[in-house]
Amino acid sequence: MKMRYLVATILLLAATQTGADTKDVEVLLDGVTRIAAPGVPGPLCVFGDGAFAVVTGGSAGNLREPVVAAARMGKGRAVAFGHTDYFNSRVLGDKATDTGRLMTNAVRWAAGAAAKPVVGVHRAQGLLGFLKGQGFKTVSLEGADWLKDLRGASVLCIDTAGLGGTGTVPAVSRFIKAGGGLVAMSLGWGWKQVTRKDLVTEHAGNRLLGPAGIVWAEGTLKHTAEGGYAAGAAPPPLVHAGSALDALATRAGGKKPLSDADAAQAAAVVTRAVRSLPAGDRLLLPQLGRLEKTHQADTVPTAKRPLTAKNPLGRLLLTLQVQETGRAAPEKVRAHPAAAEFPGPVPADATRVTRTVAIDTRVPDWHSTGLYAAPGERLTVTVPAAAVGKQLAVRIGAHRDRLWHHDQWCRVPEICRQFPVDAPTTPAANAFGGLVYIVVPRGCDLGTLKVTVRGAVEAPYYVHGVTEVKQWREAVRRRPAPWAELASKKVILTLPSKVVRDLDDPKDVMDFWDRVMDACARLAAWPIDRPRPERYVPDVQISAGYMHSGYPIMTLLDMPPVMVDKTRLMTGKHGGVWGLFHEMGHNHQSRDWTFGGTVEVTVNLFTMYVFETVCGMEPTKAHGSISDRSRAGKMRGYFTAPDFEKWKRDPFLALIMYIQLKEAFGWDAFKKVFAEYRALPRGERPRSDGDRRDQWMVRLSRTVGRNLGPFFEAWHVPTSDKARASVAGLPKWMPEGFPPKGS
Repeated sequence: MKMRYLVATILLLAATQTGADTKDVEVLLDGVTRIAAPGVPGPLCVFGDGAFAVVTGGSAGNLREPVVAAARMGKGRAVAFGHTDYFNSRVLGDKATDTGRLMTNAVRWAAGAAAKPVVGVHRAQGLLGFLKGQGFKTVSLEGADWLKDLRGASVLCIDTAGLGGTGTVPAVSRFIKAGGGLVAMSLGWGWKQVTRKDLVTEHAGNRLLGPAGIVWAEGTLKHTAEGGYAAGAAPPPLVHAGSALDALATRAGGKKPLSDADAAQAAAVVTRAVRSLPAGDRLLLPQLGRLEKTHQADTVPTAKRPLTAKNPLGRLLLTLQVQETGRAAPEKVRAHPAAAEFPGPVPADATRVTRTVAIDTRVPDWHSTGLYAAPGERLTVTVPAAAVGKQLAVRIGAHRDRLWHHDQWCRVPEICRQFPVDAPTTPAANAFGGLVYIVVPRGCDLGTLKVTVRGAVEAPYYVHGVTEVKQWREAVRRRPAPWAELASKKVILTLPSKVVRDLDDPKDVMDFWDRVMDACARLAAWPIDRPRPERYVPDVQISAGYMHSGYPIMTLLDMPPVMVDKTRLMTGKHGGVWGLFHEMGHNHQSRDWTFGGTVEVTVNLFTMYVFETVCGMEPTKAHGSISDRSRAGKMRGYFTAPDFEKWKRDPFLALIMYIQLKEAFGWDAFKKVFAEYRALPRGERPRSDGDRRDQWMVRLSRTVGRNLGPFFEAWHVPTSDKARASVAGLPKWMPEGFPPKGS
């Protein structure tokens, strides 16, 4: 590509996307107005001169990204689809959409000059049957030597997962460049989730089509039409990363205005491309490198000065920096300026130390070391030879949330790195610094390992039952790293070090948190001894909401002082305390007894149980939305026109139903039912939402010895006739005075 952005062109945004021939798009979309969206398709990045988008899906806000794309590659042609079910006969045969028509168009276009193309279909019987029905001559490509049968074909149709054999990608590349056609499908986020491999470097389809300017990317796409994607016209130019980059660069040079909406679209597309392209890309990355040198932009986001979508060039250049530092060899990593803002600097006089830590590999996931990697500084981790190549890893950074999808960034969107332990000594470095962890895979059987870390800085690190309180007060809490941890075998709190500098009694704090964890386990009918501790990590900005569950549970920076203040925790005088227990509840939920509309309901059984059994508070006094007054008002409003959909939309209204059960039958009823669910064989677990409602009503009825069918009916929570009949012999139960009079 030439540096077209040096020459302003008034036709840029009116033209078709880079790489698109109008006739090509017309051929591919002939007779196509809408295609299906099977499952949850993912985006494609389109960035090459000979590549173009064919159909787009919805991204964040009103943005668009390709879900179907095509490219010319040597003498051949390729079409890529963003979901594996686009080869499914049911999807192709759906008369409500034009997906089948698009597939036949794609095969004919990919065949190029072949008047009567022979289509080789690799292990996709649904597509094979569909194409036969459309009059194509087909060849079924099966077995280990399927490439031999491709020699007589004009077009190859394949799920890119089938390109994994040694030499397969080069062979198919030669086939296309010599004039063959390709119709390929994949799902970026799904492939990564299943394989746990790197989508950029290890995805066979990306290695095949990346040189032509198309790659499958992470992320998901929203519908743009009923049941799928609108496809009646050629996609806009700014879904092509090359065109989008030209537009941003021209705007930055002051040579052509660009609306905020178009700038956001362009920035999103190029950002996705930067995160999806291999380091050796020769199409787009060289342009970005030159742009970085010729345009200055603020790339240090902070909470007070977030980097917003209104500064697309700054966001783009920061993305490029993150990718470069994230790929750099440890010896080449340098501290990023943003590290001084978050996670924070290491004092200049902090001593770099060598420490050996014991890692019990029976415990999976992150193992804290009490050490911190300074931003941009290289450290080494040495393990016994028996641990090499066993899927262990060195992780730098606890703040795992990625913020790329947000309209504003209060910190760099991705600040952690992880390095596989593939040799006795593993070098590691992170441009943003961070706490050092040893990551252990599940099912590891290496026993206890002695791991030596060299070149790190000590962090305040309290280990419950190991660290003496006197030792903590006199030395440990003063260690220089900017982040600290309080750890037990049940839960680990990651905190800014300034929060623990004056903490005198970490033992008392962790005793409390252990009681919280034991309470959650008892209610869920889990063993008190956990396979690994849960984690809380506060951050200046998180991926979703005020807090969210997961490993770790993420929250914001107003919470660390509360997390170590036992008085505030016990009294719930900070609203976030409810949230802390609530998110831990999510980590203990089971989908077996959580039906549609109750994800944010059954979680609060754990919240209430912790307040009652650990904090000694009446649960209904812990949150205003379930106070006696609020409950009465919600029920009066609901029972004027009761409706299950309304019930599902209001979690605190729905929670009243569970509170009534708890007040009548106590917590033991819930514990017994949850234990019953845990013991169920796979074949007896609920398979549908209706099954979940039925089993919940039936199992709870039998546990308390009462027929709860009428109670569920009064709340308008649907259950089947069969389920209600199965408990009809039990005495009917209804709370006194319920439903409210006048309902």
